[in-house]
Amino acid sequence: MSSYERFAYVYDELMTDIPYDEYVEWIQLHAPITEYPTLLDIGCGTGTLTMKLYDAGYKVSGIDLSEEMLSVAQARAQENGKAIPYFAMSMDELEGFHALDVAIIPIDSINYVTEEVAVFETLKRTYEALRQGGQLFFDVHSLFKMDEIFLDGPFTYDDGRVTYIWHTEPAEHEHSVYHQMSFFVETENGLYERFDEEHLQRTFSVEQYVKWLQELGFTEVQVTADWSFEAPEEESERIFIRAVK
Repeated sequence: MSSYERFAYVYDELMTDIPYDEYVEWIQLHAPITEYPTLLDIGCGTGTLTMKLYDAGYKVSGIDLSEEMLSVAQARAQENGKAIPYFAMSMDELEGFHALDVAIIPIDSINYVTEEVAVFETLKRTYEALRQGGQLFFDVHSLFKMDEIFLDGPFTYDDGRVTYIWHTEPAEHEHSVYHQMSFFVETENGLYERFDEEHLQRTFSVEQYVKWLQELGFTEVQVTADWSFEAPEEESERIFIRAVK
């Protein structure tokens, strides 16, 4: 569950700690452009990573459930003269893509798919959209981050223009978190306008993700953590998974 309505227009300001260039390098390492030219960004958000992959030479497309996010992404592409097609689509209803070389589900996007059947369907449809030998790259929150770090709130942020107060609490399912965020954004007249967002995220164990991938027919499943080439540890926060069709 995620509204991502007005949040879409301040999202990039709050994601400056994400090392997008390292994400591009991870993909390039295993899927060089000369052999894997076509790429679909699933859960592309405002298109920051999509644009970087376009600049790296990939023929990219993006999908996202949020029309507000896609509006920002499309405007960014047009302003920079980049022909990137974007589509409003839920990732568990992915359709219309065939023989892709690469598919990515970046920046914990799949954690917003909270029903097990929908997560499996997302991976299944992604598998079907890839060519034989095509690769899937995605990342998720670890169990430690979901169960420990997220629940150590509330969290606050203030850069002078955008302020937020972020409350978290356990949600219905195991390893799921309900996020309640109140934003205060400075307007042109110097006043602050408030809006609220509510999000729900859920993650699963590394073993469960690997099991699903293998059931679908993916091979060479590789699991690392925290922007490194190292295997996950007990307190790793972000899990990276790569698999080959």
